[in-house]
Amino acid sequence: MDIANLIQTVAIYALPVLFAITIHEAAHGYAARRLGDNTAWMLGRVTLNPVKHIDPIGTIAMPLVLYLATNGAFLFGYAKPVPVNFGHLRKPKRDMVWVALAGPASNLAQAIVWAVGLVVMVGSGVDETFFIKMAQAGILVNLVICAFNLFPIPPLDGGRILVGLLPFRQGQWLARLEPFGFFIVIGLVLLKVLGTYWLQPLISVGYALLNILTSPLMALFR
Repeated sequence: MDIANLIQTVAIYALPVLFAITIHEAAHGYAARRLGDNTAWMLGRVTLNPVKHIDPIGTIAMPLVLYLATNGAFLFGYAKPVPVNFGHLRKPKRDMVWVALAGPASNLAQAIVWAVGLVVMVGSGVDETFFIKMAQAGILVNLVICAFNLFPIPPLDGGRILVGLLPFRQGQWLARLEPFGFFIVIGLVLLKVLGTYWLQPLISVGYALLNILTSPLMALFR
């Protein structure tokens, strides 16, 4: 493993990743508070302070070890989940959907901001490779987190969204998978099923959407 290359990669991805996970988790807490549950607010989790959301194992140690062990071919990590008491929400079944959706939506919004920044830098003639790569990393990181969290297995956000959308009986059946959801997802990742049939298609759609949204801005620089 090239240590210099590792340091450069960490430097490029550190800020986008910190923003991505911090805003994602804070968005869950903010949405929950707006919809009636103050649990995350009272515990200080509705904040843009990344220290409150970083899990030493899931956010730092696990991704670093996997990066070194697989030479960058496989990465996986997680932040501390924001506590939400769904029973405190004004309309628990409906509001669960909005609370879960807030996280991935915040990542899509961040991907748009990074894409706009990239277009402005390139269009303005900025040729500083570090900042260009950071903007590209910001887009990729947020699209990956958004797509990954939308996978419809609890405890991922997509699973909670689906539980809220399904009829009560089917939703309860899916909710029972939550204790095993993490292991199911890890298995699908290792088998490359999740990456091939879920992440790659959704990320491609995300890039296509960003191209459409930024095309008017790109036209201004031509």
